[in-house]
Amino acid sequence: MGQTLSEKIISEHCGRQVNPGDLVIADVDAAMVQDGTGPLSVKELEKAGLVQAVHPERTVFFLDHASPSPRSELSNAHNILRSFAARTGVIVSEIGEGVCHQRMVEEFARPGDLLVGADSHTVTSGALGAFATGMGSSDVGFAIALGKVWLRVPETFKIELTGSFKPGVFAKDLMLSVIGHIGADGATYKAMEFLGPVAHTLPMHERFVLSNMSVEAGAKAGLFAADNVTKAYLEDAGRGEDFTALAPDDDAVYEKTFSFDLGEIEPTVSFPHTVDNTRKVGEARGIKIDQAFIGTCTNGRLEDLRIAEEIVKGKKVASGVRFLIVPASRKVYLEAMREGLMETFVEAGGVIQPPGCGPCVGIHQGVLGDGEVCISAQNRNFGGRMGNPEGSIYLASPATVAASALTGKITDPREFL
Repeated sequence: MGQTLSEKIISEHCGRQVNPGDLVIADVDAAMVQDGTGPLSVKELEKAGLVQAVHPERTVFFLDHASPSPRSELSNAHNILRSFAARTGVIVSEIGEGVCHQRMVEEFARPGDLLVGADSHTVTSGALGAFATGMGSSDVGFAIALGKVWLRVPETFKIELTGSFKPGVFAKDLMLSVIGHIGADGATYKAMEFLGPVAHTLPMHERFVLSNMSVEAGAKAGLFAADNVTKAYLEDAGRGEDFTALAPDDDAVYEKTFSFDLGEIEPTVSFPHTVDNTRKVGEARGIKIDQAFIGTCTNGRLEDLRIAEEIVKGKKVASGVRFLIVPASRKVYLEAMREGLMETFVEAGGVIQPPGCGPCVGIHQGVLGDGEVCISAQNRNFGGRMGNPEGSIYLASPATVAASALTGKITDPREFL
């Protein structure tokens, strides 16, 4: 019997062939924490007398959620991570370097890796063909110190992609449609593997969106095969030596198969306060907004900024709307500046923030007021997610966000493309 991508990677890391449901102890290739979860990892290791890291060169502490810190207690949390890193040699990704998940795919994650992170969106690296998953701070802490982790081998859902996107439709629209179909808990502790003839043609920035949001359906991991598109991405990043071809076996067994024709997908919006509360953009058209936000580990990449710039170029943001743009990493920020994208955003009335999570986690830089509405390219719209339970968040593609910023109400981006 053949194996899925997840089963292959986990088998390689525990020294035997595994099956869904097996409990295993597996070797860890890379690990990460961020400034919200990392201090607890450090405290647990200090309590256990394990101030150490087995792979310091592939262990990364990210200062991205409060970047820069808006309060003294968060600054102190940053210093806890800096201190541990100084003692152990682990890497610190400093203020302004970018969101952990974007930075992991830019510099650290590799096909075939088993990667753990104390953040649910660690699944993003699955787009490179890694088994990347989020875990609790304690589990990740001990994975850093010991180089091993325990886990249950997940069953796998096959997400089969066919067709091609129509103009104005993007991977974000697809993934919101997938989650709306499966449900926010429909893939709980399953691996999702994106396959089919179209999956191999999707560019990496679209793959990252799909893997990133697989956890919004409850998934343990969201993976793509490592193919020629993966290879080209790594080579462009100067990491060609990190490439390893990886694909599921032809006779791999999947618990369920879901098929989606990209040509049938339309711009989609997730209504408050759950990600699976999805509707086509026409059903949201006209809803007044106070804030529009493009950024995060989901949609803060260069390609996202390019499509938004195409829409707002030569125009002005609607009166009363705050249009926030946060590049996902310093690399993205620099490339966007070289291309003139940031100038366009500022001329349109946008506000540029430093690379990081920005308003997504509700710590600073874009907290909503009571009764305010934000349309966002982020991945979650839970009540209070942007710092105020009295605010409302609608999720959409960067194109839909940009179009809405211009009109002051949720708008179909195809009106501008």
